[in-house]
Amino acid sequence: MDNIDKSLAERLKLERESRGWSLSVLAERSGVSRAMINNIERGMASPTAALLGKLSGAFGLTLSALLARAEAGQRERLMRAADQPLWKDPRTGYTRRQVAPGVGSDLPFEVVDVELPPGAEVAYPAAAYAFIRHAVWVLRGELVLQEGPISHRLKEGDSLEFGPPVDRAYRNESSDSCRYAVVVLKC
Repeated sequence: MDNIDKSLAERLKLERESRGWSLSVLAERSGVSRAMINNIERGMASPTAALLGKLSGAFGLTLSALLARAEAGQRERLMRAADQPLWKDPRTGYTRRQVAPGVGSDLPFEVVDVELPPGAEVAYPAAAYAFIRHAVWVLRGELVLQEGPISHRLKEGDSLEFGPPVDRAYRNESSDSCRYAVVVLKC
């Protein structure tokens, strides 16, 4: 288990326990099995982006906020690229870099840089979007964004502001990697 997985396991357990929730309560609120949560907290399994989306939504946090808390450290206004928290989904190879703001910031927004490999898909439940508003901006490649029953095909330079919370899936149907920015406004 690498440092981010260990930090994430500890953070998930801390978030759950600080709310006074049992594994069963978190499982019920997130839709993730009790056994899987237990395995993640013990460092026996690496969570996927979709699974983290469910857990962060249950906690009332954005995925970025959950990952930033796992990477907690000193608060710096200047975040060098090498110091920006980076997380990689073990199943899809999806990578997520927290560009701004840094850990501990009280700014009401987040900027995330995402790389989605060819053929990869990452899905999040509506609960992951309950406390935020956000937009996606495609920097390179093509992205298919499934927003409930609506499918949006975004090309380089295109952006999409999200509507009310619904289940969403990000898909890269091309043979090239897709890079996009997610800008989140915390409500």
